[in-house]
Amino acid sequence: MLSFLKANIGTIVVLLVVIAVVAAIIAKMVKDKKTGKSVVCGGDCSKCHGCTHSEIK
Repeated sequence: MLSFLKANIGTIVVLLVVIAVVAAIIAKMVKDKKTGKSVVCGGDCSKCHGCTHSEIK
């Protein structure tokens, strides 16, 4: 087991960094969604024909 870790430490570190970045992105998206911000809606209802942003406020 120890030899496997030594042989693949670079790959394992990169994998952990990628997982951490993806988790942070997902957490930010969930937080933004809960506060009413959206990835899709920029909040400028004058340029949006199907926007419900003004109905939320």
